[in-house]
Amino acid sequence: MIRCNENHWDIEKDMPDVTGKVAIVTGGNTGLGKEIVRQLAKRGAKVYMASRTESRALSAIEELENDHPEIKSKAGIVFLQLDLTSLASCQAAAKQFLEKETRLDILINNAGIMATPYELTKDGFEMQFQSNYLGHFAFTHPLIPLLVETSKDPSTSVRIVQVSSMGHNFAKDDVSFRSDLAYSETVNREFGTPWARYGQSKLASILFAKELSRRLADHRIFSSALHPGNISTELNRGTLQSYPWAKPVFKVIDLFLITPYKGAISPLYAATAEEIEKNDWRGEWFDPLAKHASPSKLAQNAQLTQDLWTLSEKIVLEKCGTLS
Repeated sequence: MIRCNENHWDIEKDMPDVTGKVAIVTGGNTGLGKEIVRQLAKRGAKVYMASRTESRALSAIEELENDHPEIKSKAGIVFLQLDLTSLASCQAAAKQFLEKETRLDILINNAGIMATPYELTKDGFEMQFQSNYLGHFAFTHPLIPLLVETSKDPSTSVRIVQVSSMGHNFAKDDVSFRSDLAYSETVNREFGTPWARYGQSKLASILFAKELSRRLADHRIFSSALHPGNISTELNRGTLQSYPWAKPVFKVIDLFLITPYKGAISPLYAATAEEIEKNDWRGEWFDPLAKHASPSKLAQNAQLTQDLWTLSEKIVLEKCGTLS
C-alpha cells in the first residue's frame, strides 16, 4: 500500500476557483467520483455527472444540492447518460454533450470496476478492459476537438485525467495490444486471475494518458494518470464477486482505507492545480496524495502505447463505424 503524503496539496486551501469552467466526471454518482463532482461544483464549475443509471445519478445530484445549497446558485450539476460497457453509448454520450456545450475544460475519466469475474461485454471485450479503459477511449475521442478549441482560451488550462490504480502493476509482462492479433490473444485473455485483467485495464488507462499527451503536445492541454489511494467505496463489489469467501477479510481491510475526500485530492490536483501547467507536466503519473511519481516500466513502454491507440481506433471503428 502506498503511503499518502498529506502535506503537499489541500483541497480547502489550495484548490482554485473554477467558475466558468465545464467539467465531466465519469462514474460521478458514487464514491470517489461523487466527491470529485462535489468539490468542482462547490467551486463554480458546471459539472456533468456521467453515469449509467439515471435514477442513481439524479438522487446523487439531489443529495449534493441539499448538502451544498450554493451549488444551485452556481453553474450546477447535470446528468449525462453514459454506459461504458456499450461503445455506442459512449459515442452517444459524447455527441449529446457536444450538442449542449461549447467548451470542455476538465475531463476526469474516473468510472471503473475492480477484479470482477471473467465476462465479455455485449461489444465482445473483457469487462474490466472496456469499463476501465476502452469505453473511456470511445467517449473521449470525439471530445478532443472541443478540448483543443477550449485550450485556445487564455483564461483556462485544459486537463484530461485518467483515474488509474497502483493495480496496473498486476499486469502481466507479456500483455499485448497488437492490432494484428485476435482479441482472444490480446485484450480478452483470461490471464488466470481477475487481478491481472484489472492490471491490464489500468495499465491501458496510463498509456492512454501518455498518448493523449503526445498527440496534444502543441496545445495547452495537460493529460495525466494517477492512483488516488486505497479508498473505501463500492469498488470492492466486483472483487467480492470473484472472491466471495473473502468478505470478512475485506471488512477488516476497509478499516484502513482512506475516505473519498482524501481520495479526491490527487484527481482534483491533476485537474485544477496551477503547478501542473507551471511544471509542464504532460502524460505524467501521480501517487497519493498528489505526489509526482513514476508508474511501472510497462506503463512507460512507447511501443505498447502506440499499439494500444491503434488497436483502440480499430475496435471503435469496427463496432461503431466512426471515431466521432
